[in-house]
Amino acid sequence: MQAVDTPLELARRNARRVLAGVSTVAFATSLFSRAIDPIIPPIASDLGVAPETVALLSTAFALPFALIQPILGPLADAFGKTRIMTSCLVVLIATAAIGATATSFPVLLASRILAGIAAGGIFPVSLAIVGDLVPVAERQIALGRYLAVVISGNFLGASLAGAVADLIGWRGVFVVIGCCGGAAFIASRFGFAGQEKPMGAHLDVHAVPGLFRTIFANPRARVCYAAVFLEGVAILGLFPYVALLLLDRGEARASIAGLVLGGFALGGVAYALMVRALLGKFGPNRLMLGGAAVAALALLGAAVRIPWPAEMAVFGFIGFGFYMLHGCIQVQATEIAPGARGAAMALHSFFFFMGQAIGPLFYGFGLVHFGAVTTLALGGAVMLLVGVFVSRLLREQAAPM
Repeated sequence: MQAVDTPLELARRNARRVLAGVSTVAFATSLFSRAIDPIIPPIASDLGVAPETVALLSTAFALPFALIQPILGPLADAFGKTRIMTSCLVVLIATAAIGATATSFPVLLASRILAGIAAGGIFPVSLAIVGDLVPVAERQIALGRYLAVVISGNFLGASLAGAVADLIGWRGVFVVIGCCGGAAFIASRFGFAGQEKPMGAHLDVHAVPGLFRTIFANPRARVCYAAVFLEGVAILGLFPYVALLLLDRGEARASIAGLVLGGFALGGVAYALMVRALLGKFGPNRLMLGGAAVAALALLGAAVRIPWPAEMAVFGFIGFGFYMLHGCIQVQATEIAPGARGAAMALHSFFFFMGQAIGPLFYGFGLVHFGAVTTLALGGAVMLLVGVFVSRLLREQAAPM
């Protein structure tokens, strides 16, 4: 006689299917986020624009990503998180087509702005879905595994972009990531089947300011959001300048810049694989402090002229330390407002990507006026301070693990 699944087993199976769809879409989206960094020099050469100007394509992606969050978060709560994710994925695929055919820098800039807006409806919403489906006691492990998928996409986005650019040119990068986005859209149709809210749902616009006031009334919100803003400045703000720093040392290959940046992602994957053991041994508070210290020291190492394989290893330590800290903060953020998780995670991403948008301006000014060692030392000091304060201020409000 065939066994009948219990409602609990059916719910778990459905959750696994949805999480697989979420991970697939997030992986494809993560390819878009870091694909520009290693190909800044060839874009500058082809379009006749200064490399420092092309580096601002990172800000063009991150700033609209951040600014759209107060809109997309409540929309996801009202109309359905999976519906918002798939709609934004379609727009993201369209931006890849625009980028591949761009004949001028303003067109390419516009495509990255639109890509940032679209990605803004995917990453934070996917984190909210994980928070909805996974109990808080298991959430840091689940988020660690989710981050492994996203970080793998970041690694491939950077390393694959450099290799593709060396083989067929920078336009081919947009073709490849656009095709990956199309494949993710097809897969999401299976993963998200039956998850959309009825079309009759609506958003009460007048209630949104009150919703945000409620979120900020939680002391945990102010700590988490300030911390991820500074993380974005200190760590992600450096990435657009990695290819230019390598070029200044005589390494012009985009593929090498991609591999160095990929080291950050490999460090993140290492964290994701070790998160259960790290939590059991150190606990979240010491994990945050230790991660900040590792990232700060590794940033100093990135300022030294060393062979690129060693620099790739340094970026691996930056990634490992960053995700030790960021992963713990992320779990705290998912419990800021369980009844409005989409809005709370949208604000989390707003502050994180505002930091990423401002970070290139900080590093651009610092590298020109103070040099690499001083500027990266300041970035390391910021990370260390974040770790110290977050490990103390979140201690009392920590969610149960």
